Amino acid sequence: MNFEKCFEVESFFSILPLDWQESILPFWDDYKASTECFVLKEEDDIIAGGLVFSECPPDMLYAKQQADFWFDTGYKYLGFIYVLESKRGQNLGSLWLNSLKDTYMHGKFWLTIEDINLHHFYVKNGFRYVKTLDHGEQEEGLYIYPN
Repeated sequence: MNFEKCFEVESFFSILPLDWQESILPFWDDYKASTECFVLKEEDDIIAGGLVFSECPPDMLYAKQQADFWFDTGYKYLGFIYVLESKRGQNLGSLWLNSLKDTYMHGKFWLTIEDINLHHFYVKNGFRYVKTLDHGEQEEGLYIYPN
């Protein structure tokens, strides 16, 4: 298993669910200069990954003021974190997060989750729940690291 920066980001996008692809691909040209992609590879195949944003990503524009607060205080936004369904349950999400924390030795991160079932996963990985953001019919929990 290798953790590495992904320079051919489209190869990471290709493993994402279609609705995720539709929420990032049309905007990618506007964000690629301020965003890094990191992946886990098994042999040459990407099996997990995510994006590290330094400015408000397209899926967070509804809460741009909140996003700007975290960016202004030195946090980077983690988004589009994904593990292939066939590889879930193998601690790959934790491996990806821990590798990212090692890469950014003193890094500060924030993220949001829609699926409340992921709360325990992120708390286990050192994130702290901060607040709930209202996104129309959907609510998202905002988490920060270090807590």
